[in-house]
Amino acid sequence: MVLKTFGWSFAVTALGLVAAVLYGGWAAFGIVAILSILEISLSFDNAVVNAGILKKMNAFWQRIFLTIGILIAVFGMRLVFPVVIVAVSAQVGPIEAVDLALSDKDRYQELVTDAHPSIAAFGGMFLLMIFLDFIFTDREIKWLTWLERPLAKLGKVDMLSVCVALIILLISAMTFATNAHQHGGGHANKAETVLLSGVAGLITYLIVGGLSGYFENKLEEGEEREHEAEEAAKKSGKKVSVVAVGGKAAFFMFLYLEVLDASFSFDGVIGAFAVTNDIVLMALGLGIGAMYVRSLTVYLVRQGTLDDYVYLEHGAHYAIGALALILLVTIQYEIPEMITGLVGVALIGWSFVSSVRRNRAIAAQEALSEKA
Repeated sequence: MVLKTFGWSFAVTALGLVAAVLYGGWAAFGIVAILSILEISLSFDNAVVNAGILKKMNAFWQRIFLTIGILIAVFGMRLVFPVVIVAVSAQVGPIEAVDLALSDKDRYQELVTDAHPSIAAFGGMFLLMIFLDFIFTDREIKWLTWLERPLAKLGKVDMLSVCVALIILLISAMTFATNAHQHGGGHANKAETVLLSGVAGLITYLIVGGLSGYFENKLEEGEEREHEAEEAAKKSGKKVSVVAVGGKAAFFMFLYLEVLDASFSFDGVIGAFAVTNDIVLMALGLGIGAMYVRSLTVYLVRQGTLDDYVYLEHGAHYAIGALALILLVTIQYEIPEMITGLVGVALIGWSFVSSVRRNRAIAAQEALSEKA
């Protein structure tokens, strides 16, 4: 079962790690491994959401999601999107960006380093919005209750996450401008670019969130119409064409999944810039991680174990929040890549252990109830 579900992921992992060693030695091997783990960690909740929707779809639409969808996810978002980010930020063509990454690493590194403040501002704001919207939402299951309960109450204030994000962006831009002015140099005029890039990251998040909400509403409308049609058919004794209604609902499910997957892809892609600026290592690591996310989605659907470890989604979002803050700090200060990569892994591991303890406590309580 495991080999059948994760077989392609294992194969891609082996090829990707070998390619990393040939490309940059064992240091490259370590970076690719960290990026893979980071992508899996950040996208675990993506796999859970995907699985919850995918299990409602028929076999045909599941195949569409796992074939066409994986092309969009792996080759589109994880491989092409980083090139676009570098090309736009460094103001070079995509082909030139790829050529520089392969043939002139020093020049490529110089371009990426020069563009890093705007990349970090854009990505930091996008990631920060994901974290803030999660932490300001009142959820039935809470992990760090002492923190999440008061923040959920504050979250009842409209647009609070946007306000908090903009305040943090202003502080980051002003700090960058002040330090750049004190030290002089070519960065003194980039505070405006940092501010604009951060606003662009915020707008991107709002657009993606809006599209996701639109498709989610369409999905709910399709399910409601299907239910009403079935009820009407039972009362009248007639047969209803479930295929047409189900087809529309499945189509919007597919669109909704793709928008969701694209939005979660930003996490790994943008977060990867906090680990490395090497586009080749980025593509290898994120590609491996994306394959495991898809395999994990299939595994969760087939096993039906979506709710076993309830705190993992919390851990993933705290990892997103940590990465957001790290990216914003790296606008001005350098943070070791190893620390950046391990923060997410530590938070996911902590949430997993907490989930296991919760499950054991519930099992022990149920055992005592049965004895009583």
